[in-house]
Amino acid sequence: MNKQLLQRFLKYVRIDTESVPDVERFPSSDKQKNLLRLLKDELTAMGIDARMDCYGYVYATIPANVESNYALGFVAHVDTSSAVSGKDVKPIVTENYQGNDIALANGLVLSPRDFPDLKNHLGQTVISSDGTTLLGADDKAGVAAIMTLAETLTSRPELKHGVLKIAFTPDEEVGRGTDFFDVKGFGADGAYTVDGGGVGELEYENFNAASAKVSVKGLSVHPGSAKDVMINANLVLMELQGMLPVEQNPRYTSGYEGFFHLDSMQGTCDSATGYYIIRDHDRAKFEQKKTLFAKAVEFLNDKYGKGTVTADISDSYYNMKEKILPHIHLVENAKLAMERAGVTPKVCPIRGGTDGARLSYEGLPCPNLFTGGYNCHGRYEYAIGEEMEKCLEVLLNLVDIYSQR
Repeated sequence: MNKQLLQRFLKYVRIDTESVPDVERFPSSDKQKNLLRLLKDELTAMGIDARMDCYGYVYATIPANVESNYALGFVAHVDTSSAVSGKDVKPIVTENYQGNDIALANGLVLSPRDFPDLKNHLGQTVISSDGTTLLGADDKAGVAAIMTLAETLTSRPELKHGVLKIAFTPDEEVGRGTDFFDVKGFGADGAYTVDGGGVGELEYENFNAASAKVSVKGLSVHPGSAKDVMINANLVLMELQGMLPVEQNPRYTSGYEGFFHLDSMQGTCDSATGYYIIRDHDRAKFEQKKTLFAKAVEFLNDKYGKGTVTADISDSYYNMKEKILPHIHLVENAKLAMERAGVTPKVCPIRGGTDGARLSYEGLPCPNLFTGGYNCHGRYEYAIGEEMEKCLEVLLNLVDIYSQR
C-alpha cells in the first residue's frame, strides 16, 4: 500500500488525543493540541498556508492552480473516544492477511470468528492495536488521508485543482467538534467529513440526537424500618429504564430505527444519576421519543413525589439530509469519484453523527466519506490499508471533479 499514507497513519495513532466527556473546557483535553500542532507544522512545511486558532482548530488553504468557482473542503477530527484508552497505542501491521487469528497482547486475538468482516480482507493489510488500547482509525485514518492528499498536490503541480480548504477539529467524540468552528473563515462552498467506515460508505443522513441527564433523589433509611418510607434512588432509575420500549434498545435496532441508550449510571439508595442518549433519523419520531421520556419522568414524580426525578434533555444535532439535498451534487460527485476509483458506492444512513451534521446546519453542506476503519471505539478496532488507499484516491478524484466547476 501507499507507504507515505501508512507511515503518517502509524505516526498519528501513537499520539494520545483522547477527549474527555462532561467537562467545561475546550478542547476537553489539552493533549489533542499536540497532534493538531503537528498537523499545522507539517502543512506549513509543505508550503501550505495553515493556522491553528486558540481553540485548537487547524485551518489550511491550498490555492487553485486552475480557474474554478468552487472552494472544496475536507474535514477530519483528531480526538479518539474515551470508551477505551488511546494512550501508548502499539499498532500491529499484518500484511497479506490470510483469514487467521491475529495475536494481540495478554492472550487476546482479533479473530474472524468474532468479526466475520475480516474474511472480506484476505490478501490485504490489516492494521490493529495490540488490544490494550483502541487503534484510533476513527478518525486518524481520515486525518492521514487528507494530509497525504495535501502532500500529493503540493509535490505534483501537474495535478489540477481549484481552491481547497482543510480543517482538523478536536472534541468530535464528545459531541462538541464544531462548537467554535469558524465556518465563514474556513471559506469552503461545500465539504466532506472524511470520517466513515468501510470502503464505499457514503453518508448524508444521520440521527437526530439528544442527551439526557437523569437525577434521582432518594430517601434513605435503615432497611429494617423502611416500609412505606424508603425511596431507593437506584430502583427508581431502574424503573425509568423499564418504562422505555424494550425493542428500542440499540441492541435490537438497525438501519433507520432509533433508540434510547442508557450510556452510564451510578448511585446509592440516597441518590442516583443516569446518562442517556436518544436517537432517531425521523424528526417526528425523535420528538416523540423525547416526549415519552419526559412523560415517564412525570409519572415517577407523581408516584414518588415532586422533584424525585429530574431530566435535563438537550438536543445535540439534527439529521443533515434536509441541508444536503439542495447541494446534492456533493453526493453525486462522491459517487462518481468512487466509481472512478473502482469502488461501489454504498449510500447508507449514519447510525450516529459527524461534525458534518452540525456544519451542514451552520451553512456548510458536508456529507461523510469512508476511511477504511472498522470496530471503532473498542480494543478490536482495525483499519484496512488498501481501503485507506482507496479513500485517498477518492479524495484525489473529487479534487479533479471540482476543479472543473
